[in-house]
Amino acid sequence: MAKLSKRTKAALALLEVGKTYAPNEAVATLKTLPAPKFDQTVEIAFRLGINPKHADQQIRTTTSLPGGTGKDVRIAVACKGEVEKIATEAGADVAGFEDLIAKIQGGWMDFDLLLATPDVMPALARLGKVLGPRGLMPNLKTGTVLPAEQLARGVREFKAGKIEVRNDRQGNIHVPVGKISFEDARLLENIQAVIETIMKNKPSSAKGIYVRNVTLTATMAPGLKLDPNRLKETQTV
Repeated sequence: MAKLSKRTKAALALLEVGKTYAPNEAVATLKTLPAPKFDQTVEIAFRLGINPKHADQQIRTTTSLPGGTGKDVRIAVACKGEVEKIATEAGADVAGFEDLIAKIQGGWMDFDLLLATPDVMPALARLGKVLGPRGLMPNLKTGTVLPAEQLARGVREFKAGKIEVRNDRQGNIHVPVGKISFEDARLLENIQAVIETIMKNKPSSAKGIYVRNVTLTATMAPGLKLDPNRLKETQTV
């Protein structure tokens, strides 16, 4: 068993064992806990009653965080010709085609998100073993494959806080919702956006309890268990 740090022990001492929280209570409580010197990322995690082995029970979509992520998202765009200029003018950090593919094949991975136009997807296929395990392969379901006329808007949306929402192999979903330094209302707006996305995308074939467990945490803080029946309580306390 891992040894608890002094900070973790101090944080646990401030928490009531077995207590569950509404989102607004959890955000307020997280901010009272002993914190490191850096600005922690706040994350919400869901354990869902889905069977991810079944294709019709997998969740993979996007949502826009109204308050942004608090992170400078580095975006690369795979595209051809004049579309490269459109991408960079919209805010992409790098755009290109054969030159970009060659850089990635050579080990360059200095980006957080890769967008692409449909015409370059066949060429990107050879990077599947590199991009796939990192979750970086462009995909229609996540809005990362875009026609040229929608590319500029896509770049701006992802820069502003559009994120992927996707379950793992165990049926869990982990989503960053901002920084601990955000005002409570800003964090709660983002949390509500994620909750609504999870609820809206419930697979019709999933049976039984859908939301089994929800936890809100910060990078160096214990997880606070949310009450699934109080997820709509996102007004500041």
